[in-house]
Amino acid sequence: MKRVLLLAAAGLALVAFAGSVGLPDLAGAQDAADSEDTVTASGVGSVQAVPDEAQMSFGVESRAATAKAAVAANADAMRKVLNALRQVGARELQTQWVSVYPVSGENGAIDGYSASNSVSAVSDVADAPDLIDSAVEAGANQVSGPGMSSSNAEELYRQALANAIGEARERAQVLAKAAGRSLGEITAIVEGSAASPLPYAERAALDASTPIVPGQQETTATVSVTFSLR
Repeated sequence: MKRVLLLAAAGLALVAFAGSVGLPDLAGAQDAADSEDTVTASGVGSVQAVPDEAQMSFGVESRAATAKAAVAANADAMRKVLNALRQVGARELQTQWVSVYPVSGENGAIDGYSASNSVSAVSDVADAPDLIDSAVEAGANQVSGPGMSSSNAEELYRQALANAIGEARERAQVLAKAAGRSLGEITAIVEGSAASPLPYAERAALDASTPIVPGQQETTATVSVTFSLR
Protein backbone atom coordinates (compact mmCIF):
# COMPACT_ATOMS: atom_id res chain seq x y z
CA MET A 1 0.00 0.00 0.00
CA LYS A 2 2.81 2.39 0.84
CA ARG A 3 4.44 1.69 -2.54
CA VAL A 4 1.19 2.49 -4.36
CA LEU A 5 0.84 5.76 -2.48
CA LEU A 6 4.42 6.68 -3.20
CA LEU A 7 4.00 5.97 -6.93
CA ALA A 8 0.80 7.99 -7.05
CA ALA A 9 2.49 10.91 -5.31
CA ALA A 10 5.40 10.74 -7.72
CA GLY A 11 2.98 10.80 -10.62
CA LEU A 12 1.24 13.88 -9.28
CA ALA A 13 4.58 15.58 -8.75
CA LEU A 14 5.56 14.86 -12.34
CA VAL A 15 2.29 16.35 -13.62
CA ALA A 16 2.76 19.40 -11.45
CA PHE A 17 6.32 19.86 -12.69
CA ALA A 18 5.18 19.57 -16.31
CA GLY A 19 2.52 22.18 -15.65
CA SER A 20 5.03 24.56 -14.10
CA VAL A 21 7.47 24.48 -17.04
CA GLY A 22 4.63 24.45 -19.61
CA LEU A 23 3.89 21.79 -22.20
CA PRO A 24 3.80 22.73 -25.91
CA ASP A 25 0.51 24.36 -26.91
CA LEU A 26 -0.26 22.27 -29.98
CA ALA A 27 -3.37 24.25 -30.91
CA GLY A 28 -1.54 27.57 -30.60
CA ALA A 29 1.39 26.29 -32.62
CA GLN A 30 -0.95 25.12 -35.37
CA ASP A 31 -2.73 28.51 -35.46
CA ALA A 32 0.59 30.34 -35.70
CA ALA A 33 1.72 28.09 -38.53
CA ASP A 34 -1.55 28.68 -40.37
CA SER A 35 -1.36 32.47 -39.92
CA GLU A 36 2.19 32.57 -41.21
CA ASP A 37 1.55 30.28 -44.16
CA THR A 38 0.73 33.21 -46.47
CA VAL A 39 2.54 35.83 -48.49
CA THR A 40 1.40 39.42 -49.14
CA ALA A 41 2.53 41.54 -52.08
CA SER A 42 1.50 44.93 -53.43
CA GLY A 43 0.83 45.85 -57.02
CA VAL A 44 0.30 49.03 -59.02
CA GLY A 45 -1.51 49.09 -62.34
CA SER A 46 -2.15 52.01 -64.65
CA VAL A 47 -3.93 52.78 -67.90
CA GLN A 48 -3.34 55.86 -70.02
CA ALA A 49 -6.08 57.40 -72.14
CA VAL A 50 -6.85 60.65 -73.88
CA PRO A 51 -9.75 62.41 -72.08
CA ASP A 52 -12.83 62.88 -74.21
CA GLU A 53 -14.86 65.24 -72.00
CA ALA A 54 -14.21 68.82 -70.91
CA GLN A 55 -15.89 70.73 -68.09
CA MET A 56 -15.77 74.53 -68.07
CA SER A 57 -17.21 77.46 -66.18
CA PHE A 58 -18.70 80.57 -67.81
CA GLY A 59 -19.60 83.68 -65.88
CA VAL A 60 -21.10 87.08 -66.45
CA GLU A 61 -20.48 90.16 -64.31
CA SER A 62 -22.78 93.15 -64.69
CA ARG A 63 -22.68 96.56 -63.01
CA ALA A 64 -25.44 99.09 -62.45
CA ALA A 65 -26.36 101.98 -60.17
CA THR A 66 -28.65 99.81 -58.02
CA ALA A 67 -28.56 96.20 -56.94
CA LYS A 68 -31.89 95.54 -58.65
CA ALA A 69 -30.66 96.93 -61.95
CA ALA A 70 -27.40 94.98 -61.71
CA VAL A 71 -29.27 91.72 -61.08
CA ALA A 72 -31.69 92.35 -63.95
CA ALA A 73 -28.88 93.14 -66.38
CA ASN A 74 -26.94 90.10 -65.23
CA ALA A 75 -29.94 87.81 -65.68
CA ASP A 76 -30.44 88.99 -69.26
CA ALA A 77 -26.75 88.52 -70.04
CA MET A 78 -26.66 85.02 -68.56
CA ARG A 79 -29.72 83.94 -70.55
CA LYS A 80 -27.87 84.88 -73.74
CA VAL A 81 -24.84 82.87 -72.63
CA LEU A 82 -26.96 79.85 -71.75
CA ASN A 83 -28.74 79.93 -75.11
CA ALA A 84 -25.40 80.16 -76.91
CA LEU A 85 -24.01 77.20 -74.96
CA ARG A 86 -27.05 75.07 -75.70
CA GLN A 87 -26.83 75.85 -79.42
CA VAL A 88 -23.29 74.47 -79.62
CA GLY A 89 -24.10 71.26 -77.75
CA ALA A 90 -23.24 72.02 -74.14
CA ARG A 91 -24.68 69.53 -71.65
CA GLU A 92 -25.03 69.20 -67.89
CA LEU A 93 -25.52 72.93 -67.50
CA GLN A 94 -25.57 73.88 -63.82
CA THR A 95 -25.48 77.17 -61.94
CA GLN A 96 -22.42 77.38 -59.71
CA TRP A 97 -23.03 80.60 -57.85
CA VAL A 98 -24.82 83.96 -57.94
CA SER A 99 -23.57 87.05 -56.12
CA VAL A 100 -24.42 90.72 -55.67
CA TYR A 101 -22.17 93.20 -53.89
CA PRO A 102 -21.66 96.96 -53.68
CA VAL A 103 -18.84 98.67 -55.55
CA SER A 104 -17.05 101.55 -53.84
CA GLY A 105 -15.39 104.48 -55.50
CA GLU A 106 -12.05 106.09 -54.71
CA ASN A 107 -13.57 108.03 -51.82
CA GLY A 108 -14.95 104.86 -50.25
CA ALA A 109 -18.57 105.69 -51.00
CA ILE A 110 -20.77 103.14 -52.77
CA ASP A 111 -21.25 104.21 -56.37
CA GLY A 112 -22.89 101.10 -57.81
CA TYR A 113 -23.46 97.36 -57.56
CA SER A 114 -22.00 94.34 -59.26
CA ALA A 115 -23.95 91.15 -59.97
CA SER A 116 -22.28 87.91 -61.06
CA ASN A 117 -23.57 84.56 -62.24
CA SER A 118 -21.50 81.50 -63.15
CA VAL A 119 -22.57 78.27 -64.84
CA SER A 120 -20.70 75.04 -65.54
CA ALA A 121 -21.03 73.03 -68.73
CA VAL A 122 -19.71 69.76 -70.12
CA SER A 123 -18.93 68.96 -73.72
CA ASP A 124 -16.83 66.67 -75.84
CA VAL A 125 -13.23 67.86 -75.97
CA ALA A 126 -13.58 68.49 -79.69
CA ASP A 127 -16.51 70.85 -79.02
CA ALA A 128 -14.87 72.77 -76.18
CA PRO A 129 -13.43 75.53 -78.40
CA ASP A 130 -16.88 76.24 -79.85
CA LEU A 131 -18.33 76.53 -76.33
CA ILE A 132 -15.69 79.05 -75.29
CA ASP A 133 -15.97 81.16 -78.41
CA SER A 134 -19.78 81.11 -78.44
CA ALA A 135 -20.08 81.96 -74.74
CA VAL A 136 -17.68 84.90 -75.03
CA GLU A 137 -19.46 86.19 -78.13
CA ALA A 138 -22.74 86.00 -76.19
CA GLY A 139 -21.36 88.12 -73.38
CA ALA A 140 -19.48 85.84 -70.98
CA ASN A 141 -16.61 87.77 -69.42
CA GLN A 142 -15.41 85.07 -67.03
CA VAL A 143 -14.18 81.71 -68.38
CA SER A 144 -12.29 78.99 -66.52
CA GLY A 145 -11.31 75.41 -67.26
CA PRO A 146 -11.35 73.05 -68.93
CA GLY A 147 -11.22 70.14 -66.54
CA MET A 148 -10.51 66.98 -68.50
CA SER A 149 -12.09 63.60 -67.82
CA SER A 150 -12.93 60.33 -69.55
CA SER A 151 -16.50 59.23 -70.09
CA ASN A 152 -15.41 55.59 -69.57
CA ALA A 153 -13.53 56.28 -66.35
CA GLU A 154 -14.96 53.21 -64.58
CA GLU A 155 -13.87 50.88 -67.37
CA LEU A 156 -10.37 52.40 -67.32
CA TYR A 157 -10.16 51.88 -63.58
CA ARG A 158 -11.16 48.23 -63.87
CA GLN A 159 -8.38 47.71 -66.41
CA ALA A 160 -5.87 49.37 -64.08
CA LEU A 161 -7.13 47.25 -61.19
CA ALA A 162 -6.63 44.04 -63.16
CA ASN A 163 -3.10 45.16 -64.02
CA ALA A 164 -2.39 45.89 -60.36
CA ILE A 165 -3.54 42.44 -59.24
CA GLY A 166 -1.42 40.85 -61.96
CA GLU A 167 1.65 42.71 -60.74
CA ALA A 168 0.96 41.70 -57.14
CA ARG A 169 0.72 38.07 -58.22
CA GLU A 170 4.06 38.25 -60.05
CA ARG A 171 5.76 39.71 -57.00
CA ALA A 172 4.21 37.11 -54.72
CA GLN A 173 5.38 34.31 -57.01
CA VAL A 174 8.96 35.54 -56.72
CA LEU A 175 8.69 35.57 -52.93
CA ALA A 176 7.09 32.12 -52.81
CA LYS A 177 9.74 30.63 -55.11
CA ALA A 178 12.49 32.03 -52.90
CA ALA A 179 10.89 30.18 -49.98
CA GLY A 180 10.58 26.94 -51.95
CA ARG A 181 6.80 27.21 -52.09
CA SER A 182 4.10 27.95 -54.64
CA LEU A 183 1.10 30.26 -54.54
CA GLY A 184 -2.33 29.10 -53.52
CA GLU A 185 -5.60 30.99 -53.48
CA ILE A 186 -6.04 34.69 -52.75
CA THR A 187 -7.13 35.14 -49.15
CA ALA A 188 -7.38 38.94 -48.92
CA ILE A 189 -7.25 42.04 -51.13
CA VAL A 190 -6.96 45.67 -50.05
CA GLU A 191 -7.70 48.23 -52.76
CA GLY A 192 -6.82 51.87 -53.41
CA SER A 193 -6.98 54.15 -56.50
CA ALA A 194 -6.08 57.53 -57.97
CA ALA A 195 -6.24 59.37 -61.29
CA SER A 196 -3.90 62.13 -62.33
CA PRO A 197 -3.01 63.95 -65.56
CA LEU A 198 0.36 63.17 -67.08
CA PRO A 199 2.82 66.06 -67.30
CA TYR A 200 2.91 65.93 -71.07
CA ALA A 201 0.57 65.97 -74.05
CA GLU A 202 0.65 63.71 -77.06
CA ARG A 203 -2.04 65.34 -79.16
CA ALA A 204 -1.68 68.48 -81.22
CA ALA A 205 -3.88 71.48 -80.53
CA LEU A 206 -7.32 71.28 -82.07
CA ASP A 207 -7.97 73.31 -85.19
CA ALA A 208 -10.09 76.06 -83.61
CA SER A 209 -9.81 79.69 -82.63
CA THR A 210 -9.44 78.63 -78.99
CA PRO A 211 -7.07 75.64 -78.99
CA ILE A 212 -7.68 72.91 -76.42
CA VAL A 213 -5.07 70.18 -75.92
CA PRO A 214 -6.47 67.24 -73.94
CA GLY A 215 -3.13 65.50 -73.39
CA GLN A 216 -3.34 62.17 -71.57
CA GLN A 217 -4.71 61.13 -68.21
CA GLU A 218 -3.38 58.22 -66.20
CA THR A 219 -5.78 56.09 -64.18
CA THR A 220 -3.95 54.20 -61.44
CA ALA A 221 -5.05 51.40 -59.12
CA THR A 222 -3.10 50.00 -56.18
CA VAL A 223 -3.76 46.74 -54.36
CA SER A 224 -2.28 44.64 -51.59
CA VAL A 225 -2.96 40.93 -52.12
CA THR A 226 -2.45 38.06 -49.70
CA PHE A 227 -1.97 34.52 -51.08
CA SER A 228 -1.92 31.21 -49.30
CA LEU A 229 1.22 29.12 -49.77
CA ARG A 230 1.40 25.51 -50.86
